[in-house]
Amino acid sequence: MKTLLIIDVQNDFMPGGSLAVPEGDKIVPIINKMQHKFDLVIASQDWHPKDHISFASNHQGKSTFDEIELHGKPQTLWPDHCVQGTEGAKFHPNLDTKKWEAIFRKGTDKEIDSYSAFYDNGHLKSTGLTGYLKEKGTTQLFLCGLAADICVYFSTYDAFKEGFACFFIDDASQPLNSKDFIELKKKMTYLGIQVITSDEI
Repeated sequence: MKTLLIIDVQNDFMPGGSLAVPEGDKIVPIINKMQHKFDLVIASQDWHPKDHISFASNHQGKSTFDEIELHGKPQTLWPDHCVQGTEGAKFHPNLDTKKWEAIFRKGTDKEIDSYSAFYDNGHLKSTGLTGYLKEKGTTQLFLCGLAADICVYFSTYDAFKEGFACFFIDDASQPLNSKDFIELKKKMTYLGIQVITSDEI
């Protein structure tokens, strides 16, 4: 079973959003065009409470993109984004969602951030995505979305660790920091994760 996992293609990550990924909107038509190639299409959605611990606004004297230590791990402080029930948390209006069979929400626990669609950043709590994919019979998992160097990367890494054959779709993803992402792509290739374009599916 060939499955597509679309990560966090939400308004706040688009140009003009509170945590905009450069040219984040250019992946929308690419994702729409390739969905018919898959047996199963699912998505993740960042879905934060407004008092989320990763928001700089919830830390007095701190600024966005400062780094603090949280639960013994480094934590970047983000602008408020993808707050539950807000316009910014909605999927891009031009994104075709008709073929989607499930949406997995993440970042719902105010005490810990969650980049991956599979686990929170401390790997304390699973979203249930692994079990869902295995029950559906997923063998090949293709991942794309925003931001390529954060949520898509960590989701791909966790999927690889869970035993799925993983394919990262480069042209259907955009990074927040393109320089960092060059190194992460090398790491994925080294692990055996295939970096492909949508034309190669």
